[in-house]
Amino acid sequence: MSLLNKAIRQTTAATILFAATGIAAQAQSFVMATGQQGGSWYPVGGAIKAIVERENPDITITVTPGAGVSNVVGVDAGRFGIAFANSTSTVDSLSGKPPFRKPTTNVCNLGNLYPQYFQVVALADSGIKTVADMEGKRLTTQQLGNTGEFLTRELLATQNLTFDDLASVSNTSYSDSASQMKDGQVDVFTLGSSLPTGSVMDLASSRDIVLINIDEETFKHFKDQNAAFQLRDVPAGSYPGFDEAVRTISYDTHMVAPCDYDGDIIKAVLSAVADNPESFGAVSKSMANLTVEEMATDIGVPFHPAAKEFYAERGVSGM
Repeated sequence: MSLLNKAIRQTTAATILFAATGIAAQAQSFVMATGQQGGSWYPVGGAIKAIVERENPDITITVTPGAGVSNVVGVDAGRFGIAFANSTSTVDSLSGKPPFRKPTTNVCNLGNLYPQYFQVVALADSGIKTVADMEGKRLTTQQLGNTGEFLTRELLATQNLTFDDLASVSNTSYSDSASQMKDGQVDVFTLGSSLPTGSVMDLASSRDIVLINIDEETFKHFKDQNAAFQLRDVPAGSYPGFDEAVRTISYDTHMVAPCDYDGDIIKAVLSAVADNPESFGAVSKSMANLTVEEMATDIGVPFHPAAKEFYAERGVSGM
């Protein structure tokens, strides 16, 4: 082999090695914290993972179950690259209001996804027609660290009740709560999720249920604590056998990330959501008609710099 050919082969090999090393260096992976199985956050997170990884082979996402409050704490601590959260909880975190132990300092908004509804679901034969009727009954709700569990405590407080005034309290997943209701082990199931919620659909297919209406006076207790709460209708027909609309406490699902997190990843995730409404509509009907303007709604949590750039590039004014 001539010295020239040998030099060429060595140069080529070095170039390939450098390119491969460069690709490896660019590959990025992160954890996305979502919600419990049986709710809407987990499958939406799975859809984001599938689209982002398909469009960006250098990005790998690990989707993990989580909860509204603990997700925000995890982002602030740098444990999660991106997480799902509730607008009300994230707003509370900025000032360190309960259930947060201290103010968060590194949590930025990426964008809104859809409204969440705090649902109080009772078996039709339980005798529960109002919040006050929950006294002495058997409750199933989420674990500590979930927004639904915290809102349940607050709801009971409007009637001067606590968990101690109930016959029993089970803290478990949406799916297990639905199973407990179907088996008659509990009387009432509280949760925060989109409409319709899969676990409640499953429950309503085998048991008669009612949703408890939240009146204006009860809602005021929540609104006074956090302006992000809204009173919205749960339309008739949301679940099998559910023939009359009721009003309930509502807030918004959004995504958060550390304020100094990688901007390219942030834009890749936001592009996946904004450019694939049909895919996300198949997972959650609430996302079928989501627009970039709705994603860019100001909820009182500062936007990540890359999110602001993304929305400005998409023509959203005021970013």
